[in-house]
Amino acid sequence: MSKIHRCMAVLVLVFVGLVGGDYESRAAGDPNPLRVAEMQKTLRDLWLGHIFMIQHAVLYNVKYDLAEQNAADKQVLANAKQIANTFVPFYGAARSEKLFTLLAAHYASVKEYSEATMAENTLKQDAALVHMASNAEDFEAFFNGVNPHHLPKGTIQGLIAAHSAHHVLQINQYKKKEYAQLEETWSVMRQHVYVIADTLATAVAKQFPGRFS
Repeated sequence: MSKIHRCMAVLVLVFVGLVGGDYESRAAGDPNPLRVAEMQKTLRDLWLGHIFMIQHAVLYNVKYDLAEQNAADKQVLANAKQIANTFVPFYGAARSEKLFTLLAAHYASVKEYSEATMAENTLKQDAALVHMASNAEDFEAFFNGVNPHHLPKGTIQGLIAAHSAHHVLQINQYKKKEYAQLEETWSVMRQHVYVIADTLATAVAKQFPGRFS
């Protein structure tokens, strides 16, 4: 097994545990399913935008179009800001900004892998994969820290690690011009980000049921 494939395998490992925390809402009652569905839709749309924009950024990188790449970078980061801002009403501006830095770092590692792949630089590919794995751990620490009861240890790390592995697969397929396979990969990526969105929305609703009444 190559070093790249070993790193990809590490990215998708999930370690499940339970911890306590201090951020549980005191609100009583069950959240309104319609309100929860609204947040799920919002997050689904934003995460779908995330993979759509990164797909275009990767494509522009393949074409070595610097102007288009810079424009794509701005779009990806603007979308990341929107995702982070969705959590401001629940966790505040400071934690939302922290989440934005994690999303930006996630994109940076994907971009790093994309550039290394186009340059056929395996050492830089390996470094990018390590950064992806570390970023998944950082997402885990963030969400488990603010919502430990409903996002137990291992949940978010596994989701982000698998999501990063999808980016890696997509980049490799672009490099190899495996265009027929890209459509299937896109479908898998879309369904997976919906899982991420639904997991986060459901966890927040359980933590703050009063906000979804």
